Amino acid sequence: MAVRWLCSLFGKPFDGGKRMDHGGPQDQQQHPAEQQQPYHPQHPAMMRLYEVQKEVSTLGPQVCTFSGLQNDREYKRMERELTQLLLQVDQVDTEGKLELQGARKRAAQEVEGLLRYLEENASHPSRLAIEDLSIAARELVDERVVAPQRAGGVAEINDELVDALQELVLRLTQIKTEGRVPLRKARYRALTRLCAVQDVLESRTPQQTLSLPLSGDTHEAVNRINQVMVKVSMARSQLLALLMGLSGRDSCAHLSRILTELQVELDALDVSGNAAIRNYRKQVVEEINGLLKHLDLEGEGDDTRRYDLAQNNSIREIEAVRAHVSHLREGVLRHCVVGDLSFRPKAELQSLLTHLDQVDTAKNPCIREARRRAVVEVQAVITFLDLREALVCRQPGPEEHPSHRAVWLVLGSLSDLQAQVLGFDGKRADKSYMMLEELLTKQLLALDAVDPQGDASTKVARKQAVKFAQNILNYLDMKTDEWEY
Repeated sequence: MAVRWLCSLFGKPFDGGKRMDHGGPQDQQQHPAEQQQPYHPQHPAMMRLYEVQKEVSTLGPQVCTFSGLQNDREYKRMERELTQLLLQVDQVDTEGKLELQGARKRAAQEVEGLLRYLEENASHPSRLAIEDLSIAARELVDERVVAPQRAGGVAEINDELVDALQELVLRLTQIKTEGRVPLRKARYRALTRLCAVQDVLESRTPQQTLSLPLSGDTHEAVNRINQVMVKVSMARSQLLALLMGLSGRDSCAHLSRILTELQVELDALDVSGNAAIRNYRKQVVEEINGLLKHLDLEGEGDDTRRYDLAQNNSIREIEAVRAHVSHLREGVLRHCVVGDLSFRPKAELQSLLTHLDQVDTAKNPCIREARRRAVVEVQAVITFLDLREALVCRQPGPEEHPSHRAVWLVLGSLSDLQAQVLGFDGKRADKSYMMLEELLTKQLLALDAVDPQGDASTKVARKQAVKFAQNILNYLDMKTDEWEY
């Protein structure tokens, strides 16, 4: 059941077999029994169905945007209320009349549809995959950062931890949402928190001390700033625990108050006479501000403009580039069919790559992934043009090594297959997709069978041809993996 269809139901009154709000002549062309026995809106059965519809209008948007799991309290509440509504609909006495039976049936279908949609999204494989990755991130942060600091030790923050978190971000980015609002919200929420954790870890400031020949008063200020830094370090750990759902008692509001109080304490220090300590205090204040900016994530994802990246200006730029690439690709393929190689928009394609490189991703992994895919699309056309030109300009000499010639024969076949891949517009279940995949795999096997016989140029050519064939396969997979930002 589509979200758009479901949401179109909300606020739309049941018509009881005909439209109650218009009541025009066309509404009278109903079943004969309905014409003979019209029911007034004040009929007890219709009144009860109207009440159910009002409750559905309230629950509907909540269901359509719920991004949690089946064991969540909010899920159980909505499931319980929808089930109760369904029971109430079943108990409506239709008196055996067709019009009332039709209205009751439609009411039951709407409630059942919401129940199905709620369950489908909460148990969807992509939703479960998001949860699994979130749990993996939670365990990683707990083991390396939160648990050691709670035990009075030192957090193990190193490149291995940063790389592991980045890998989880990339895997989250690749999860398909099928355009479903709940799945998009869940992925966005998980990504937002994990990216915030990355930002907190990467921007951490080590505790500093100033070993300068300063006066006693100034040293006192330095000691107080160092004490604040210790508290900031503890607050950082609390923030990470909050972001990863590892804190059962703390809240964002409580931590915000603590950090604000630390700012007030720093502001009260008199460091006007020493530039070095002023800079030190400024650095600590900036770190506190950096932590504070991550404390508004409780409602993150509820704003459509945030998780619906179709409204994002960077995504719009990327989509404009993709549309331009599509137009150029069609032109290239059209000219290749007739053997005309005069159409070479390579300079234009290179300018599109430059444009994509300048698109602001705002550290959003989904925007970065969208940009990466657009870059791959541009590069696929460029490499196709380059290989076509190389094949046309190729002039093998009589002394060319047989193995080298064999590699070029495979490249000729790969060029023809790449043209088909560029023009492919289907799904993985299509026969044409499976045929292309099989033919490309055969070309890889053909390259594996080429024996360079010690010829250095053949080794290089074969290695490049294998990479080229693999890139075509990857591009075909990317075109059909139904990923959505």
